[in-house]
Amino acid sequence: MSGLFGEVFLGALLFGAVTASVPLLLAGLGEQMSEKAGVLNIGIEGMMIFGAYIGFVVAYYSESLWLGFLGGAAGGMAVALIMGLLCVRLGLNQIVIGIGLTLGFEGLTALLHHFQFSRSYPRLPAAEATTIPLLDDVPVLGPALFRHHLLVYVAVLLVFVMRYIYRRTQLGLNLQAAGDKPAALDVAGVDVVRTRMIAVMTTGAMAGLGGAYLANIGAGIFVPFITNGAGFLGVVLAMLARGRPSWVLLGALVFGLCLSLTTALQVAGINIPTDVIQMIPFLAVMAMLLAFGRKSSLPAALGVPYERGAR
Repeated sequence: MSGLFGEVFLGALLFGAVTASVPLLLAGLGEQMSEKAGVLNIGIEGMMIFGAYIGFVVAYYSESLWLGFLGGAAGGMAVALIMGLLCVRLGLNQIVIGIGLTLGFEGLTALLHHFQFSRSYPRLPAAEATTIPLLDDVPVLGPALFRHHLLVYVAVLLVFVMRYIYRRTQLGLNLQAAGDKPAALDVAGVDVVRTRMIAVMTTGAMAGLGGAYLANIGAGIFVPFITNGAGFLGVVLAMLARGRPSWVLLGALVFGLCLSLTTALQVAGINIPTDVIQMIPFLAVMAMLLAFGRKSSLPAALGVPYERGAR
C-alpha cells in the first residue's frame, strides 16, 4: 500500500479519470438534449460504437485525428437518423428501437472489423497533447488535468455552451416545451417533430464524437464492443443531472475516476483482480441512483411519441 495516494498513483488516477470521462461527458450532454425534447434515446450506445468504428477507420486511413472525429460524429448521426425516423416521425416505441439499434450496431461493427482487419488490431500513433501554460506546471494536478488533447477542452467548453442554449436561446425554450408540453409548442407554431429531430441528431453527433475519442485517443485502437456500456452510463448521467450540463460534467468525472482505478492501481503495484475493478463504475451507478434517483426530474412527455391533433 506504500504506492497508494503517492504522486505517481494520484497522477495516473486523475489523468485516467479525465481521459475516461470525456466519452461519458459527450454522451451525457447529447442524451440530456434528447431527453429535454422528450426522446428517451436508449440507442446512444449504438451511436457511440458506430462513431468509434467510423472515427477509427477514417483516422487510420487519413492519418488525421480531426477527420476521424468528424467521421465519428457523422457515424453517430447516421444511427441517430434511423432513431429519429422510426421514433420521432413514425412514433414507434423508443426503448425497443433504441435497444435494437444498440444490439444491431454492436454486431455490425464487430462484423465490419473482422472483414476489414481480420484478426489484426492496428493502432494509431499517440495523440499530441495540448498544454495550458502555467497550470500544467502545478505538481501532480498540472500534468494530470492540463496536458490533454484539444478535444478534452472542447468537451468541457460544450458544458457552458449547452447551459447557454438551455437558458438564453429560443431553441432551449423549444426543447423544454417539446419535452414537457409538446401540444402547447405545436399551438405556438413550432414544429415539434422538427425540434425533436434536431435534438436526436445532435445527440448522435455528440455520442459518435465521444465514441471516436474513446477509440482514437483513449485506446488508440478499435476492438469490438469497445464502448462497454458507456452509452448507458451517459443515459444515467443525463437522468440524474436534472437538466443541468454542469452536473453531467461532475457525474462524468466521478465515473471516470472509477474507470481509471484499474490503471492507477497497476501503477501503484497493487494487485486487485481486474473484474473487481470493472464492477466499480456500475456499483457507483447503483449508489447514485439510490441516492438521487428519486429526486430526478424528467420531462412530462419523455418517451411519448407526439402525434399532431391527438389527445
